Amino acid sequence: MNTRTAQTPARTPARTPARPPEADAFPPPLTVDGALDRIARGLGGSGTVLVAVDDDPTGAQTVRDVPLVTRWEVADLEWGLRAADRGLLFVLTNSRAMDESAARRTAREVATALAEASRRTGIRVLLLSRSDSTLRGHYPAETDALADAWRAETGEALDAVVLCPAYLEAGRATVDGVHLVRVGDAWVPAGRTEFARDATFGYRADDLSGWVAERSGGAVRAADVLTVDLRTIRTEGVRGVRALVERHVGAAVASAPPVVALDAADQHDLEVAALALAELEEEGRRFLYRTGPTFVRVRAGMPPAEPVRPAGAPTAEAVEGSAASGVLVVVGSHTELTTRQVAALEAGRPLLRLTLDVPALLDAPGPVVADVAARAVAGLAEGDVLVQTSRALRRGLDGADSLRIAREVSDAVVETVRRVLRDRAPRAVVAKGGITSHEVAVKGLGVRRARVLGSVLPGQVSLLQPVDAEGEPDGPPYTVFPGNVGDDQSLLTVVRRLTAETETGE
Repeated sequence: MNTRTAQTPARTPARTPARPPEADAFPPPLTVDGALDRIARGLGGSGTVLVAVDDDPTGAQTVRDVPLVTRWEVADLEWGLRAADRGLLFVLTNSRAMDESAARRTAREVATALAEASRRTGIRVLLLSRSDSTLRGHYPAETDALADAWRAETGEALDAVVLCPAYLEAGRATVDGVHLVRVGDAWVPAGRTEFARDATFGYRADDLSGWVAERSGGAVRAADVLTVDLRTIRTEGVRGVRALVERHVGAAVASAPPVVALDAADQHDLEVAALALAELEEEGRRFLYRTGPTFVRVRAGMPPAEPVRPAGAPTAEAVEGSAASGVLVVVGSHTELTTRQVAALEAGRPLLRLTLDVPALLDAPGPVVADVAARAVAGLAEGDVLVQTSRALRRGLDGADSLRIAREVSDAVVETVRRVLRDRAPRAVVAKGGITSHEVAVKGLGVRRARVLGSVLPGQVSLLQPVDAEGEPDGPPYTVFPGNVGDDQSLLTVVRRLTAETETGE
């Protein structure tokens, strides 16, 4: 197409996503009265900030009104800590796009700079390594590096690494230690999904304890991973979770921190676990979290928020020269879901579709980039423009070679966006895919600091506003859309909402 504390059974909220049927074998979730408020007071109310070190830019999609930085120089982190009035700061590293040695180096740099920023501001820091809800990423390399560097800088040793990849809003849950992904109407063990076949981060284990053993090369045995199970969470509550974790931590004899994996099939499961862990931290325990997006929000004491509407975002007219421009949609993700979402966007909305042909890019990127950028600039004057990489995934000889190819393609995408913005500011920018989103934001739009306005879909798809050194808007609103979330119509829905169109039935 080339056209235009009391604990009672919890009631299930109307908008709560469907839960895996495996969870029905357990008692119903428990509600802890005021859990989120109590957790939040333990952060902002005590001069503490939870810092989510994010390996791509998609982890902020469950939260709103929090600062975000894409650089980890001490001055940027000082700004972020002081701006974190809700007790949460995101630091985007894009380390999922790096090889393991670079990811380790980046984690050490972030921890070192954070320790210095904490000393200068007097703000206490809790560390969280935010990663993929489908278990792709540099684990345990990043958590090991963060823990080692933090201990070297502060003298603080970690008591445990807490795993919680659940992303309830997008259909990722963990039941009886098995991580599940909702695919259509079915819940599928993670090790049997397309994500487990990732060229760089592939795995076979379905259960988190097996995944830890697999990813650590056997350095951590599956039998040594503690699973905080749904039965404990839902029958023994905060007290039971605390006791289980304390026993495990106290019995650990290895030099590395022990690993604790959390079951989670409901928001209330996470509230119980997070409150238990927060109480232990208040008493002196020190945890490093490795989690998906939902736990970030819960550990920060934030309730689910309604999606941000275009009226809540800076208007197109606030971006100089953009009032007559369309939305620029940039797609780099190759998941099957993304391919279907792009097809729905094309079918449901007039737009100009442009393709960056990957084989041609790898051979001679200059002419391809120049041609697509020029046509995109012209197309934005008339309406929306879709710039996508060719859909056939180009794999390398091994994981490292696949990452090299991904970086070269990403560089071409970034240069295309940079050229487009040089000549015409879009009404808004939507980037599809984690690595793509980071590279477009940092290198294409030049985002260094931003404010997370909220999500465009319920708990999914972040809307960011880049800001300058004074905190004022600086550039078009930017939407971060992961490659592995939403349904077939979600990309179309997001673009419509950014242009304030009314959808049928909405």
